Amino acid sequence: MELRTRILPKMLNGEVQEYLKQNDIIIVPVGTVEMHGGLPLDVETNISEAVGLKMAEACDGLLLTGLQYFYAGATASGRGTVQVSVRQGIDYLGAVARSLLRQGFKRQIYLSLHGPAHMTVGPMVRDFYDETGVPILYLDMTMQMFGQAKDLFQADSLGKDPKAFMRLLDSMFVGAYQIMGRLGDVPLTTEYDVAIGQSCAPFNDILNLAYQSSAVGYCFGENMDHVPTTAIPDEKTRQEMADKGQELIEELVRRLDMPHVVEQLRKLEQYGLENEEKYPWMPSAYNKGREK
Repeated sequence: MELRTRILPKMLNGEVQEYLKQNDIIIVPVGTVEMHGGLPLDVETNISEAVGLKMAEACDGLLLTGLQYFYAGATASGRGTVQVSVRQGIDYLGAVARSLLRQGFKRQIYLSLHGPAHMTVGPMVRDFYDETGVPILYLDMTMQMFGQAKDLFQADSLGKDPKAFMRLLDSMFVGAYQIMGRLGDVPLTTEYDVAIGQSCAPFNDILNLAYQSSAVGYCFGENMDHVPTTAIPDEKTRQEMADKGQELIEELVRRLDMPHVVEQLRKLEQYGLENEEKYPWMPSAYNKGREK
């Protein structure tokens, strides 16, 4: 169906009702507001929303924007960072997910490029299934960059040429602002283009014993720990980065094959229903029985 916009907060209630007569897909980007070198504090929210918008376009879904105050992690030492606990984030996001389900969105896809987001979204996704029997998906964009899209970001050469990887990543960040109509929010600056090691590097042996920020509690000791940013000295450079970054995002989404992903979610729900019949002691089946 033709939509005026796919961004749910910009839609009229009647437009959402008409959409739900034909489909049930909602893309939910999960971001942060945190210090991020020479880019705006909401950069990891904006990139998730830009990728989410392209995903929604690819699978006839809607996009729920504005979810940006969650667990930031080690950037809590930045004065611009908004830090929310992992538990608070899980509870809040779970409330959003249950509301969306009541409204009719059965196929929910959560995504984030924020590394520690898995600590919030993953537990919510699993608890939600045990409670409702409805499978919803978390798509970790960081894993995609080092997985099926690692060639796009030259991830294999990260150890040899980290600046090449960061140039591509920063281009994607800038391209995301272009997709969301906010390119002017990216400042022109060169002061953050400094190749330095993180001040917490002496602790990498224990920081790397679990996934992302899950290993041990700590905060960055220097603002530049997160993160040196490619110089953007003029508007021409910014536009070139934006165009390159938008290409990266569009190719990344193409490789995700969103029509296949949402169809798999539909089939997975049926698979789960069959299992509930065989194993009525499954948490989802048990909770449904209590509701009756």
